[in-house]
Amino acid sequence: MTPTSPFHRQLTPLEPLVARIEAAEALDSVGKPVGKSVREVMSSSGLKDALSGTWLGHAFHPMLTDVVIGSFMSASVLDLVAPAADGSASEKLIALGLIAYLPTAAAGINDWADSEAVDSAVRRAGVVHAGCNAVGSLLYAASWRARRRGARGRGAVLGFAGMSVLLAGGYLGGHLSLSKGVGPDQTVFDPGPTDWTPAADASVLPEGRPTRVVVDDTPVFLLRRGEQIFAIHDRCSHRGCSLSEGSLEGDQVQCACHGSRFDVRDGSVKAGPATAAQPAFQVRNNDGRVEIRRLYAA
Repeated sequence: MTPTSPFHRQLTPLEPLVARIEAAEALDSVGKPVGKSVREVMSSSGLKDALSGTWLGHAFHPMLTDVVIGSFMSASVLDLVAPAADGSASEKLIALGLIAYLPTAAAGINDWADSEAVDSAVRRAGVVHAGCNAVGSLLYAASWRARRRGARGRGAVLGFAGMSVLLAGGYLGGHLSLSKGVGPDQTVFDPGPTDWTPAADASVLPEGRPTRVVVDDTPVFLLRRGEQIFAIHDRCSHRGCSLSEGSLEGDQVQCACHGSRFDVRDGSVKAGPATAAQPAFQVRNNDGRVEIRRLYAA
């Protein structure tokens, strides 16, 4: 008998399947050109900030998925629990889901495209996730058409098939967000010190040029302008790129990866696709030693 390591983790039934999807290089033939095209179209059309949710202060895609999945699944649940009803409520719910599907898909592919170029696992899982959602929506569209033609039983069967495919797509969507970090604020688990903590010697900070330092494992963006020193989290909240490698324009720093802009004085978002502000820090000069602590800390 092979001894079991105390650090061995039992895999869930779906994890090996997800791993196979993430290792499927054949999916790159679709993912790479689609991702490149999406980034070009979104950047040139001005839709990127809107679909990212910059105006909302929160990722837009998760809100819309609730409308699509909720409408479709509610229609199927009605078919199951109220088979004797006339079916008009199910038809309306499916129609609502179909209307919401296009902006939801657009917001999702916009978020995915910013990560797929640097993470092949995200690229491949995203292709299958989008494919499942598209097939599920098409099945519900066929279900709606069948119902309109009086074939409610056939419509119900198509709806249940669509729900099954959507559940698979939803599982992969959760994996992309919660396991691969597509969407969450990249600074949320590392907001920085709440007590005054040494960050750097004031004498080594160049005038008007960002400096990256690490304070208690937190990467911090420092900028000295005369007697003033500004400090914000260096890891971009959008996808985690280093802001100190970006470009300065007045009081704003622009991320070199996807173009998000933040105010160096308080970390607020000035342009997307980022939706969350950068944690900002109070700064003091203690006998030539720059010290920081998180602003707005409880």
